[in-house]
Amino acid sequence: MPSSGQLRARAGGASPATPGTAEPIPFFSQAATFERLWPAIEKALEDVFRSGKFSHGQQVGQFETALAHYTGARHVIGVNSGTDALVLLLRACGLRPGDGVLVPAYSFFATASAVVLAGGRPQFVDIDPHTHAMDPAALDAAVTPRSRFVMPVHLFHTMADMAAVDAVARRHGLTVVEDSAEAIGMRRRGIHAGLHGAGGVLSFFPAKTLGALGDAGAVLTDDPRVADTVAALRHHGRTGRTLNDFPAISTESAVPGVNSKMDDIQAAVLLAKLTVLEEQIARRAQLAAAYTARLRDVPGIVRLPRTIAEGPDDRDVYYVYLIETEHRDALVDHLDEQGIGTEVYYPLPLPHQPAFAHLGHRPGDFPHAEAAARRAVALPFHPDLDPGDLDRVCDTIGSFLATTRTTA
Repeated sequence: MPSSGQLRARAGGASPATPGTAEPIPFFSQAATFERLWPAIEKALEDVFRSGKFSHGQQVGQFETALAHYTGARHVIGVNSGTDALVLLLRACGLRPGDGVLVPAYSFFATASAVVLAGGRPQFVDIDPHTHAMDPAALDAAVTPRSRFVMPVHLFHTMADMAAVDAVARRHGLTVVEDSAEAIGMRRRGIHAGLHGAGGVLSFFPAKTLGALGDAGAVLTDDPRVADTVAALRHHGRTGRTLNDFPAISTESAVPGVNSKMDDIQAAVLLAKLTVLEEQIARRAQLAAAYTARLRDVPGIVRLPRTIAEGPDDRDVYYVYLIETEHRDALVDHLDEQGIGTEVYYPLPLPHQPAFAHLGHRPGDFPHAEAAARRAVALPFHPDLDPGDLDRVCDTIGSFLATTRTTA
């Protein structure tokens, strides 16, 4: 087993500082979390090694059960990435070649590429500037005779307006699937993200709110037919019991599936981290509140995150802390010079990606998405973030934007 020092390096710990300079502040690190959880992780990994089943085995089954309990989903199907989860969910929900899938113009590339990989055609919708999710009014206007699905994305810290999205979907006869890859723990009206339509997905990429040591994902659904189809598709189209059942590799395949089984090592890590998820979500909320208090009145910041949850059964969960400023690129460069990591979400709207040039969209077609792509930047944000580091980030932003404003 790796030492604690090796563990820190592998879990995203910051590089040593140059003598005479301030310690770097990474955009993301889970080193301290892994240090604390290592005894539980080590035991689970030993169970994997003893079993000799490293993929699609007992740990995956245990994680699916635990995640179903946490989210309230009737069915959870572990796969090897959030992207695969989207592709398999769309296929399982009956996407046909050429079907239109309405997606927000501002999201990670996998939102739209998954549609293409599943055989569909993305149809882009502008966003609400406050939630960064698709704008329901723009969605209503974007529906065409080709449209069969709508796939809202829950970004950063809050969910899309699912009541409004569902109303549009019912009016036009659309199937709702959710790109809830970032949204573990988020709820509206007591319903977990991903369970407001035919199904949703979760990503366990290391930087996610619940992150593995590599890639992993899951499909959430209450529909047993969707669940059975996804379960078959993830394992070369084989139906029946395949999880932790080595002889099933010789069973017949009912549909053309893929190899998207979850690794047991990732499931073991996720099981251990799931035990502290609520604690870490609460810590994220504290850090977000601290950022907002420090940055609320800083000149030059166009927008800070806004809490959208309204009722006692609603909950936002901060995956990243995102600000918007017209001086984004210069600020990113300055923070980098000061040893402060950031992440730009997302520098190019999906309709303007080279892969979708053939769809013919022009600058100005999606003004809110284009503004976010030009202005948005995520600050260092993770449960292990030191309060002193947060203060240093805010001080650096405030002094830079004040200077930029006076010299502009």
